Amino acid sequence: MVDAARARKLADRIQQIVAEMLERRIKDPRLGFVTVTDTRITPDLREATVFYTVFGSEAERADSASALESAKGIIRSEVGRQTGVRFTPTLTFKHDPLPDTARQLDDLIVAARARDAEVARRAADASYAGDADPYRKPDEGEDDEA
Repeated sequence: MVDAARARKLADRIQQIVAEMLERRIKDPRLGFVTVTDTRITPDLREATVFYTVFGSEAERADSASALESAKGIIRSEVGRQTGVRFTPTLTFKHDPLPDTARQLDDLIVAARARDAEVARRAADASYAGDADPYRKPDEGEDDEA
């Protein structure tokens, strides 16, 4: 096992290398607008998972996934060359669902705010169903005998 700080540094370095490779060296036409969002590495430094997002449709996402799979060997050899670790980690590319989830939550928040505004608009013109003060109070003419 390796120190967690060293594993995090290596994961950050792998993320930088992969992003640079996708931007400059990989010229696959199937590769869409890919953003590397995170990299996680196992404690033994043998396997690295690279999380990415693709701006575009579901078809572009599938094309980008196949392009990343075909370029995996070139990217792994560059990671090994630039990091200098004894064993170059195996790379796995996974689509990161976080931006999609965040977009869905934003849509839900907007819908909730719209419903709250509608309830507030209806409540502004509303009146009480019964008395304005529904609690019983002693009559002013009665004496307290307690």
